[in-house]
Parts: sequence; structure tokens; C-alpha cells
Amino acid sequence: MYSLVENLDAVNKWMERYGVRFGIYKNGEFKEQLFPFDPIPRVITPEEWAYLEKGLAQRVKALNMFLADIYGEKKIVQDGIVPEAFIYASKGYLPQCEGIRPPHSVFSHISGIDLVQALDGQWFVLEDNLRIPSGASYPLIARTVTRKVSPETFTSNDIEDNRDYPALLKKVMDSMNVNGGLNVILTPGRYNSAFFEHSYLAERTDSTLAFPGDLVVEDGRVYYQNFSDEKALVGAVYRRVSDEYLDPMVFEPDSLLGVPNIMQAYAAGNVAIINTPGNGVADDKGIYYFVPKMVEYYLGEEPILQNAPTYLPYYKEDSDYVLANMEKLVIKDVSEAGGYGVVFGKDLSPEQLEELKKLVIDEPRRWIAQEVIYFKDLETMEDRAMVYRKADLRAFVLSSADDTVVWKSGLTRFARQPDSFVVNSSQGGGFKDTWVMRENPSAKV
Repeated sequence: MYSLVENLDAVNKWMERYGVRFGIYKNGEFKEQLFPFDPIPRVITPEEWAYLEKGLAQRVKALNMFLADIYGEKKIVQDGIVPEAFIYASKGYLPQCEGIRPPHSVFSHISGIDLVQALDGQWFVLEDNLRIPSGASYPLIARTVTRKVSPETFTSNDIEDNRDYPALLKKVMDSMNVNGGLNVILTPGRYNSAFFEHSYLAERTDSTLAFPGDLVVEDGRVYYQNFSDEKALVGAVYRRVSDEYLDPMVFEPDSLLGVPNIMQAYAAGNVAIINTPGNGVADDKGIYYFVPKMVEYYLGEEPILQNAPTYLPYYKEDSDYVLANMEKLVIKDVSEAGGYGVVFGKDLSPEQLEELKKLVIDEPRRWIAQEVIYFKDLETMEDRAMVYRKADLRAFVLSSADDTVVWKSGLTRFARQPDSFVVNSSQGGGFKDTWVMRENPSAKV
């Protein structure tokens, strides 16, 4: 490990060579920068991973069942587990997806589940990301680079090999492919914040990288059209375009990023869309409150992973608690993402607290409140010195036609500012490799 620290400059040069970048829009301008990499990995023991793996698979299975239910019979609403208002008021709920059943009833093929580990070692789920979660390519490329500059790191440590992610992703795409046509990764283009990942995964999964305008729909089927105007049938589209821009005939009419009439082809069963449109209803921060109840409702099991202690102002008892204790809670706007819309009550003046309380009273469905989890600091290098920074873990769960697999790796993101709890890439955070240690050491990775 520490030989890697000594070779940090070489690592960064390789990162630059590979173009490991993350784009950020700030003040109306697109700025592309290197995604800061820290050489000291997060280490997860076999025992910890076995617990996480089981809990993550359970959670994603329940969320997939919830999505099938919400766009179908809505039994969970009829049985009073989730209030109707939390479905139809969700920004992520798309009535255009009602009644559409994707191949094998899998809605969230790639799920990014964000966790933190408290000081006592307990893991909590902070967020479920079921729309177009990004980040898997970064630990992949980090491992590739570190093998080049410090091969001894991987011959002296028994680490699970993470190089199978492209194979797992290809399996998902192949199992969803409805007609044997091309597997396509649809990117909005190079000005998207995660374009590096789109191109990297297309190459690694032997998929076609498609830009806006490359896909056309004819007679209810999707085709890839190359520079020579030759057309090839498409069977699965791993889209990295947000729902609202995916099909200008159905959603945002001014969108230049999507594919006109792709929803028609999807509804007819002539193409698979990965992840399916409409998944945002399941990763709504308000719906997050109900996920442990979903596990019990759909699977008949006790949830293995716990949410952070969360309150919904929608309920009077929770509202009373939030208003009385706002100065010690984290308040989140359910319509925001990427670390935006997160307010720590302790950082607000008395006037700001009163203003926020009024907003919570006026729009209770818009907010959730959580207890502050003082999660673990991880060792991090800064200017050649060791410092400690807050970090989370984005775990990736892949759901195909016949199984749900948790990738034995993950994206560990860390805050770059002292005492900051915000680790998001869009907020300037950095990332680490995540080492899942082998239970039964065998071949080195």
C-alpha cells in the first residue's frame, strides 16, 4: 500500500493520460477536471462484506418489486404502507410509464447504493440511486493504474479482483436484450459530467457508444445509424440520458439529447432500456423512508441494512420533532441531488432556522430530516501529509434476468475539506479504491 503512496505522482500522470475526468457545471459554465484520486484505499474485511452483500441484494430486490408494483397494481399503496401522495407527488414518478413491463420485470439493472459507516462500525444507507448512477469506472481505472505503478501492492495483499464489472454489466445487457441486436450505451456527449465513464464502459463491454442523433426509431424498432447511414437493429440501450430528455415526443419536447419515439419502441417490447424510465420514484428521498417497510412487505424479511434515522414532516409526530430539533438535524430537499439541497441545522442562524421551519410547515412533502451520523474519517493524503476526511461508499448492485449481484468493489468518495460531510464528486470530492479482502486467499489480483 505504502509503495503506492510513494508513487502518487506516477498515479496522477496515468490518470491524466487515461482522461479520468469529472465535469462540473458551476456558475453556468462547464469545467472539466481530474477526479482527485487518493492512494490509500478503503479496506473492507470479508466479514463486513458478507453482511453488506446480503443486505444490498435484499434491498435492491425489494426496490425492483416496488417499481413493478407502482407502475402496475399499486398494492403497497392500497395496503397503506406508502401514502398515495408520496407516489404521485414524486418528481421521479412518470405516468407515461404506467403499465409498461420491462424484460424480466427488472427495472433497476444498475443500482448505486450510498452507505456510510458510523464510528461504532454500523453501516447505514444514505441514498438509493436507481436512475443512472455513475462511478463504477473510476475504481476500475484506479486499479488498472495502480497495477502499473505499484504491482507489488497487489502481490502482497489478498484483495478481491474487481475487473469483472464489465463482464457483469455485459451480462445484464445481454440478458435484457430483446432481439439479439446491438447493445448500445447512449451518452449525451462529451460535456456530460461522466462522459469518461460512458466511453470507457462501452469499450470494456464491447458495446456501441451512441451519441444524440445516432439512434433512430422506425416501425417501432430502434436502429443505430453509422456515418455511412447503414442501420443496425438495437436490442438494449444502456442510457446515460436523464428521463426528461430521453424522448422529446413523450417528455421534454425541446430535448436534443434523446431518441424520438424510443418510448414507443420500449412500450412495445422492441427494445430494453437500462435503467428503465421512471425509476426516480424509487430513489426519491421521501420514498427512501419506506424502503425498510418494502423489504418486509415484498420479501417477508427483516431488513438487514438500516436507513439513517429519518423523519418525514408529512407525519405530524415527525413534523413536531423536526421543528423542535432542527438545529441538530440534517434537512434535505427531496427534489435535489448530487449533494445540493442539504442543510445542516447547526450551521444556520436563528433567522435562517425560522425561515426553514416555515418552508417545512408549508411544504411537508418536500423535505426529510435525518439525525447527523458521525461517520468514519478515513486516512487521506494531502500535500504529502496524512489527514483524515469523511467518506462514503457507493456500492453497485447489478440485476439481470436470473440474479442480483453485488460487485466486490465500489466507489469510495471523500470530502476534501476538513470537517465537511459532503463527499459528492459534483461538490469537488475525491475518490479512493475500495479493497474487499478475500476470505480464502488464493490467486493474487
